[in-house]
Amino acid sequence: MSDAKGFMSWLTTTDHKRIGLLYFWTAFTFFLIGGLEAVVIRVQLAQPNGHVVSAEMFNQLFTMHGTTMVFLALMPLSSAFFNYIIPLQIGARDVAFPRLNAFSFWLLLLGGLLLNASWLAGPLFHAGMLSVAPDGGWFGYANLTERQFSPGPNIDFWQLGLQTLGISSLAAGFNFIVTILNLRAPGMTMMRLPVFTWMTLVTQFIIITAFPVITAALVFLMFDRLFGTHFYLTSAGGTPILWQHLFWLFGHPEVYILILPAMGVVSEVLPTFARKPLFGYTVVVYSGVLIGLMGWGVWSHHMFSVGLGPIADSVFSATTMLIAIPTGVKIFNWIGTLWGGDVRGTTALHFAVGFIAMFIIGGLSGVSHASPPADLQQTDTYYVVAHFHYVLFGGTVLGLFAGIYYWWPKMTGRLLNEPLGKWHFWLQLVGMNLAFFPMHLIGLLGMPRRVYTYAPELGLGALNLVSTIGAFLISVSIRRPPTTSPSFPRSRAGCRGGRRNTTSRCKIPRRHRLGRSTSLEGRGGRWWRRAACR
Repeated sequence: MSDAKGFMSWLTTTDHKRIGLLYFWTAFTFFLIGGLEAVVIRVQLAQPNGHVVSAEMFNQLFTMHGTTMVFLALMPLSSAFFNYIIPLQIGARDVAFPRLNAFSFWLLLLGGLLLNASWLAGPLFHAGMLSVAPDGGWFGYANLTERQFSPGPNIDFWQLGLQTLGISSLAAGFNFIVTILNLRAPGMTMMRLPVFTWMTLVTQFIIITAFPVITAALVFLMFDRLFGTHFYLTSAGGTPILWQHLFWLFGHPEVYILILPAMGVVSEVLPTFARKPLFGYTVVVYSGVLIGLMGWGVWSHHMFSVGLGPIADSVFSATTMLIAIPTGVKIFNWIGTLWGGDVRGTTALHFAVGFIAMFIIGGLSGVSHASPPADLQQTDTYYVVAHFHYVLFGGTVLGLFAGIYYWWPKMTGRLLNEPLGKWHFWLQLVGMNLAFFPMHLIGLLGMPRRVYTYAPELGLGALNLVSTIGAFLISVSIRRPPTTSPSFPRSRAGCRGGRRNTTSRCKIPRRHRLGRSTSLEGRGGRWWRRAACR
């Protein structure tokens, strides 16, 4: 990492490690903001006829929660690892375009600040209230977002913020594709790349093809709102179904943009702490590529209720079922990696195994959405909320926490406290199941999503209270980073062969330093497991 010091050195840096750290702390901050919004939502719904926030504020909260978590927390957290780890894994000095990399980060920060400035921008627009935050849902369905139904600046903040974030993602996507394809070390062929690098490459190709779709949809919306066009207005010959097609043509690949990096992390963590090579490396790679390709053929299962017709429903039902195959293949490969291994139960391994378990539950609930008759009953209920959170919280968040605990020593030179880390894992795992599993039942019992209160006659108060308790438990688990142990030197001196040089402060046992892994020097390469000797 660059040795430059001072605040200005961070503002002007193009070093991939520093930019990775900037991504990490920015994304983690937005993750906490999005989590706070979720807690307020759950407090409002803890009991029937809740009055903690108004209906308008509730709409703003769930819109900003979804937007923040998807675009400002989970995607940038993955980008933090892309920036810091990918050049090290492929043997490159930096990314292909360092200045474009810095531009991408600062544009992300600009978009995040623009979106969140809406919480305080009401007086500037004479709105009669402090907050004019987006309130049309993170999916922004037309014609709810048209000027006729949302006359204030709320939706303008949303669509301008997302366009800014889209440009940031596209810049990063092209950068990492060029980096991985062109800057690999001599001898590192494509089939020697670490799985995390492979999943990153697939993710970047999805980004550069999916984000232009949502950008076009947002430009249409901007022209409708600001310049009087009628792309989504039925009364003028447009159709709001166009927005749904464009949004979900982006939106379902976006799910794989979020989950594939976590799958790559898990594919790195499991071999290291099972002390054996990844089972079926080639199959894991090709299944990831297949997921990226098949993800483009399933978007309309979000639209079974709009009346696409039996042929379209049948086709998208079949493709939705088929995409479960490459995903299931990965799960069998991960279990095969653990089977018969010399397993070390580190915190990173706990999160990786938790990812597998929770992702299976999310996948099983998702299979029911592949059936149009079942989906018609589940659409716009809390069953969908439960499924989505098991995939993105139980999947992406747990997978990224596995990466945080795994690569934290490499990124900071400090070891995280293992006992506290395991407390974090168990509190978060129990909390997420308390928070999200009851939502399956809440949805099947008929509670619609996106409602700010509900009648006591529905009999859902107890289940909603359990869900709220789970949300608080998650908050407790992430309230602060676990305490770190004393830092250790990054130099290799004094650590070779497990012998301690008297001039070095490195006291890490040999078993924690040496191992066989795919993580930092390619498939099967030897690496220094802890960051002290890098």
